[in-house]
Amino acid sequence: MIPGGGQPNMQQLLQQAQKMQQDLANAQAELGRTEVDGQAGGGLVKATVTGSGELRGLVIDPKAVDPEDTETLADLIVAAVQAANDNAQKLQQQKLGPLAQGLGGSGIPGLPF
Repeated sequence: MIPGGGQPNMQQLLQQAQKMQQDLANAQAELGRTEVDGQAGGGLVKATVTGSGELRGLVIDPKAVDPEDTETLADLIVAAVQAANDNAQKLQQQKLGPLAQGLGGSGIPGLPF
Protein backbone atom coordinates (compact mmCIF):
# COMPACT_ATOMS: atom_id res chain seq x y z
CA MET A 1 0.00 0.00 0.00
CA ILE A 2 1.35 3.38 -0.97
CA PRO A 3 1.01 6.09 1.69
CA GLY A 4 -1.66 8.61 0.76
CA GLY A 5 -3.10 6.30 -1.89
CA GLY A 6 -0.87 7.75 -4.63
CA GLN A 7 0.70 5.97 -7.55
CA PRO A 8 4.25 4.63 -7.33
CA ASN A 9 6.90 6.95 -8.68
CA MET A 10 7.76 5.10 -11.90
CA GLN A 11 10.96 7.08 -12.40
CA GLN A 12 12.13 6.11 -8.92
CA LEU A 13 11.25 2.44 -9.53
CA LEU A 14 13.12 2.50 -12.83
CA GLN A 15 16.18 4.03 -11.16
CA GLN A 16 16.09 1.36 -8.44
CA ALA A 17 15.83 -1.40 -11.06
CA GLN A 18 18.74 0.07 -13.03
CA LYS A 19 20.86 0.30 -9.87
CA MET A 20 20.09 -3.32 -8.99
CA GLN A 21 20.99 -4.37 -12.54
CA GLN A 22 24.30 -2.48 -12.29
CA ASP A 23 25.00 -3.99 -8.85
CA LEU A 24 24.35 -7.45 -10.28
CA ALA A 25 26.65 -6.82 -13.25
CA ASN A 26 29.38 -5.55 -10.90
CA ALA A 27 29.02 -8.60 -8.65
CA GLN A 28 29.19 -10.96 -11.64
CA ALA A 29 32.31 -9.20 -12.93
CA GLU A 30 33.91 -9.50 -9.49
CA LEU A 31 33.07 -13.21 -9.44
CA GLY A 32 34.79 -13.62 -12.79
CA ARG A 33 37.97 -12.09 -11.35
CA THR A 34 37.92 -13.86 -7.98
CA GLU A 35 39.69 -17.21 -7.74
CA VAL A 36 38.81 -20.00 -5.31
CA ASP A 37 40.56 -23.29 -4.69
CA GLY A 38 39.57 -26.88 -4.08
CA GLN A 39 41.71 -29.87 -3.28
CA ALA A 40 41.60 -33.64 -3.09
CA GLY A 41 43.81 -36.41 -1.78
CA GLY A 42 44.98 -34.37 1.17
CA GLY A 43 46.26 -31.66 -1.14
CA LEU A 44 47.86 -33.91 -3.75
CA VAL A 45 45.64 -32.29 -6.40
CA LYS A 46 44.59 -28.65 -6.22
CA ALA A 47 42.22 -26.90 -8.62
CA THR A 48 41.63 -23.17 -8.98
CA VAL A 49 38.41 -21.81 -10.51
CA THR A 50 36.94 -18.36 -10.80
CA GLY A 51 33.91 -17.44 -8.77
CA SER A 52 31.89 -18.02 -11.93
CA GLY A 53 33.22 -21.58 -12.24
CA GLU A 54 35.90 -21.26 -14.95
CA LEU A 55 38.84 -23.62 -14.36
CA ARG A 56 42.00 -21.52 -14.15
CA GLY A 57 44.64 -23.81 -12.72
CA LEU A 58 45.46 -27.35 -11.72
CA VAL A 59 48.41 -28.41 -9.58
CA ILE A 60 49.29 -32.10 -9.28
CA ASP A 61 51.83 -33.23 -6.71
CA PRO A 62 54.26 -35.70 -8.33
CA LYS A 63 53.41 -38.17 -5.54
CA ALA A 64 49.91 -38.45 -7.05
CA VAL A 65 51.26 -39.64 -10.40
CA ASP A 66 51.44 -43.40 -10.77
CA PRO A 67 51.64 -44.57 -14.40
CA GLU A 68 50.10 -47.88 -13.31
CA ASP A 69 47.07 -46.16 -11.73
CA THR A 70 45.87 -43.22 -13.81
CA GLU A 71 42.27 -43.81 -12.70
CA THR A 72 43.02 -42.66 -9.16
CA LEU A 73 44.71 -39.53 -10.49
CA ALA A 74 41.69 -38.81 -12.69
CA ASP A 75 39.39 -39.26 -9.69
CA LEU A 76 41.51 -36.87 -7.64
CA ILE A 77 41.40 -34.27 -10.41
CA VAL A 78 37.61 -34.54 -10.71
CA ALA A 79 37.24 -34.29 -6.92
CA ALA A 80 39.49 -31.23 -6.71
CA VAL A 81 37.61 -29.46 -9.51
CA GLN A 82 34.27 -30.32 -7.87
CA ALA A 83 35.52 -28.97 -4.53
CA ALA A 84 36.66 -25.75 -6.20
CA ASN A 85 33.30 -25.40 -7.98
CA ASP A 86 31.47 -25.98 -4.67
CA ASN A 87 33.51 -23.13 -3.21
CA ALA A 88 32.69 -20.99 -6.25
CA GLN A 89 28.96 -21.64 -5.73
CA LYS A 90 29.25 -20.60 -2.09
CA LEU A 91 30.96 -17.42 -3.24
CA GLN A 92 28.18 -16.82 -5.79
CA GLN A 93 25.56 -17.19 -3.08
CA GLN A 94 27.48 -14.83 -0.83
CA LYS A 95 27.90 -12.17 -3.54
CA LEU A 96 24.68 -12.54 -5.52
CA GLY A 97 22.27 -13.84 -2.87
CA PRO A 98 21.55 -10.41 -1.34
CA LEU A 99 20.92 -9.02 -4.83
CA ALA A 100 18.50 -11.85 -5.60
CA GLN A 101 16.61 -11.09 -2.40
CA GLY A 102 16.36 -7.47 -3.52
CA LEU A 103 14.66 -8.70 -6.68
CA GLY A 104 11.80 -10.24 -4.75
CA GLY A 105 13.51 -13.10 -2.94
CA SER A 106 12.72 -15.68 -5.60
CA GLY A 107 16.25 -15.81 -6.90
CA ILE A 108 17.54 -14.93 -10.31
CA PRO A 109 16.50 -17.19 -13.19
CA GLY A 110 19.42 -19.24 -14.45
CA LEU A 111 21.44 -19.04 -11.25
CA PRO A 112 21.78 -22.11 -9.03
CA PHE A 113 20.24 -20.55 -5.90
